[in-house]
Amino acid sequence: MVKIRPFAAVRPPKQYVEEVAARPYDVLNSAEAKAEAGEKSLLHITKPEIDFDPIIDEHSQPAYDKAVENFKAWQEKGWLVQDDKPYYYVYAQTMDGRTQYGLVMCAHTDDYASGAIKKHELTRKDKEEDRMIHVRIQNANIEPVFFAYPDNAEVNAIVAKYVAGEPEYDFVAEDGFGHHFWVISEQADIDRITEIFAEIPAFYVADGHHRTAAAALVGAELRGKNPNHTGEEEYNYFMTVAFPDSQLKIIDYNRVVKDLNGLTEEQLLAALAEDFDVHEEGAEIYKPGKLHEFSMYLGGKWYSLVAKEGRYDDNDPIGVLDVTILSNLVLDKILGIKDLRTDKRIDFVGGIRGLGELSRRVDSGEMKVAFALYPVSMKQLVDIADSGNIMPPKTTWFEPKLRSGLAIHKLA
Repeated sequence: MVKIRPFAAVRPPKQYVEEVAARPYDVLNSAEAKAEAGEKSLLHITKPEIDFDPIIDEHSQPAYDKAVENFKAWQEKGWLVQDDKPYYYVYAQTMDGRTQYGLVMCAHTDDYASGAIKKHELTRKDKEEDRMIHVRIQNANIEPVFFAYPDNAEVNAIVAKYVAGEPEYDFVAEDGFGHHFWVISEQADIDRITEIFAEIPAFYVADGHHRTAAAALVGAELRGKNPNHTGEEEYNYFMTVAFPDSQLKIIDYNRVVKDLNGLTEEQLLAALAEDFDVHEEGAEIYKPGKLHEFSMYLGGKWYSLVAKEGRYDDNDPIGVLDVTILSNLVLDKILGIKDLRTDKRIDFVGGIRGLGELSRRVDSGEMKVAFALYPVSMKQLVDIADSGNIMPPKTTWFEPKLRSGLAIHKLA
């Protein structure tokens, strides 16, 4: 069972929201952030290195100091204002005619420690430490993590009640995705949401494994410094947007490789034929249409690769994943790529960029071959998290991404 509570969000007044709201820190490099950031953009707080000319190291002390200075300034200027009392909030996103409705809330760090907040990816210590520094220096969760939870009819009904009213925020960002935000203001509804989630068995980390781990670690640090710790202090909680699992869609997460491990194109095709039915599909983009089917771009042509029977285990929650099949039978066996997290010969391309990005990177000469995968399902993610297993790196890509700046959670 999970423990949640409402919080008094620090957020932009309605007239500033489109200027303040920004894409997450980890989907932009520093140069892209500098080009994208307007005067009031949250990017000045999440990527403060952009305020220097030339751009400085994002991990340097001057950058951290600038982040703190900017967060304070945004509040002093009235671009960010704290609500007068704790609320839950509805944050909905619209993409390609589909809308998903999340609840903005605080989750408890104890649930991460106990496993009630379930993860499906490994985290890296260096990235955890980077996110911890940002939470420490601001004493706040500036950006939310993205959770899924088992669909609940009563929660959906409460959300629908507020969604029927006028939104607090309602805008379409430059990427064409709609963002909509309501305040759940009635105390009876706030109390009931808290009660319902006390009976919900688990959260699933969809996006933000490092931010989740960092929040839990900072909470543990702060409780260690407080001899009067009770477990109810604000630092025990961190901000998330939690969506019903039935509303979420995972899109493909694809791979590009810099070389053929000494093979010619003909030798690669022959090696692939041992474990796959290989068919040339021509110059037009070819998209996989089912599990265990892959598409490959090589030498100006697309190919379909269908894994042969007996080459994978449908009864193994990890072995059945297409990322596992591709890693075992192609990347490792043929191309010699053993560790997806450290090998510099491979890169990953989110499906939001389209398969044209794969052919572009190969045609440019930067990469030699590209592989497109059929997306993982939410059921697969939940099954793996429930079994305590971990997915291979770069398996899931959730879209749309949460917009940062709609709500901030202070730890004190």
